[in-house]
Amino acid sequence: MRRAATLISAVLLLALAAPAGAIDLVSVKDEIAIGRQANADARKQMPELTDREVREYVRALGARLAKSAPGPGYPYSFTVANYREINAFALPGGPVWINRGVLQMATNESQVAGVLAHEIAHIAQRHAAAQITNGILANLGLGLLGALLGNSGGAAAAQAAAGLGANLWFLKFSRDDEAEADRVGLRILRRAGWDGRGMTELFELLQREQGRNPASVEVFFSSHPAPRDRLQALRADVAKARGGVRDTARFQAIRKKLQKMPAARAMPRR
Repeated sequence: MRRAATLISAVLLLALAAPAGAIDLVSVKDEIAIGRQANADARKQMPELTDREVREYVRALGARLAKSAPGPGYPYSFTVANYREINAFALPGGPVWINRGVLQMATNESQVAGVLAHEIAHIAQRHAAAQITNGILANLGLGLLGALLGNSGGAAAAQAAAGLGANLWFLKFSRDDEAEADRVGLRILRRAGWDGRGMTELFELLQREQGRNPASVEVFFSSHPAPRDRLQALRADVAKARGGVRDTARFQAIRKKLQKMPAARAMPRR
């Protein structure tokens, strides 16, 4: 009992003294397991675009970007949700989802690649793992400390992730996380061979869409900081280097194909 009490005190002191993000109770292995379960749940509840050509196009785009991602070698996967709203999200450990609305709003391939690069950066920088760790520390008095003391960290991580539930699909990262995902995402985008301007152009499109059709970007803005704040920081970085793929005939063919398909669904109100 004395040893357990001492360990509890040590964990609490560590949690109080350490800066945000300094404590890591979720391993890469835990992340991958949590992400796989969350991805399986997402597939049950979200309409996945089934067109083979579009799916393969997005997977190839994502795989090329993932090769340039820093950090652990996550098993990245890329899925298109058949929703008309503009949004994308990353799950712990590798899964990335992008709405059909992004593919239809974008005017060139580098803009879509910029969205995927940003989401890959969230995973590579382990932002979800940090949030789950924060959930564990916030719930020490609710039984999760027992898992930390007597069981594997993975059990605690799984419980914390279970508490987040469907919110794992729409994690609201901090402004610092978003800024880091922009910076790292831009590097990924460039290393993979695309024009970095695609990322800033996307934010400009989002701003215009907000004025023209606010409902189409409502979900995006509920989980991402406003583009205006992010554009200022990114423009300076983008201006430092030019060049790279801006557009491809294949993207334009995919975009035309999507326009001829039955209309995408509207996202359910949460």
